[in-house]
Amino acid sequence: MMENPVATTTTRKAILLLGPTGSGKTPLGQVLEERGLWGHTCLQFDFGANLREIVARNQPDELITVEDISLLRRLVQGGLLLEGAHFPLAARILWRFLARQSPGPTTWIVLNGLPRHLGQAEAMEGVIEIRTVVHLACSAQVVAERIGGNVGGDRDRRGDDAPEAIRRKLDIFAERTAPLLHYYRSRQVRIETVEVGPRTTAGEMWRTVESSGLHE
Repeated sequence: MMENPVATTTTRKAILLLGPTGSGKTPLGQVLEERGLWGHTCLQFDFGANLREIVARNQPDELITVEDISLLRRLVQGGLLLEGAHFPLAARILWRFLARQSPGPTTWIVLNGLPRHLGQAEAMEGVIEIRTVVHLACSAQVVAERIGGNVGGDRDRRGDDAPEAIRRKLDIFAERTAPLLHYYRSRQVRIETVEVGPRTTAGEMWRTVESSGLHE
C-alpha cells in the first residue's frame, strides 16, 4: 500500500521562499542546496518545476494519474494556482519528490512555489514545519528587468514568460501569495526580507540570509 504523504512528511523542517516570479527563488534554492544554511543541509522542492516536468513527461505513475496530468496542464497553461480542494494532489507531488530524492532526516526542505495562498498554507501545517520565510522583495519593474536579462539563469526554455503572463502572475502574487507574510508572522514564524535589485545574484541573496544571525 502506498504510504500517506502527509504522515511521512510531518517531521520535516522547511524554509519557504516567497517572492514574485523572476525574483530569484529557484537560483537561491540552488545555492541553498550547494551551501546549506546556518549549518543545515538543504534540498530545494521547486513546485513549479515539478509541475512542468509532470506535464512534459505526460506519463502517469504510482502517485500521479492521467486526470492529475490534465488538471496540471490546464493550470500551467493558464498560469493558475492549485486551490485548497486540490491540496491532496500537491501533497502527492511533494511526497513523490521526497521519495525520489531521499533526503536525510535532518535536511531542511526549501519550499519554492508551495504554499502559494492561504488555503495551501493552512493545509501545509499538518504536512511540514516551516521555520523561516525568506521574502524576496522585488518590484514589478525589477521583475521585468531580471526576467528580460535572465539574471538568475533559470528562464531558458520557459514558455510562460510572455509580458501578459508575467503581469497575470504578479497580480496573483499580490492578491493571493503576499498575504502569506502576515499569515506566517502572526504564527511567530521568522520573516527574513531580502531586497532584490535588477542584478542581485543568488549568491548575494544567500549571503544576506546566512549572515542574518538566525541560527538554529
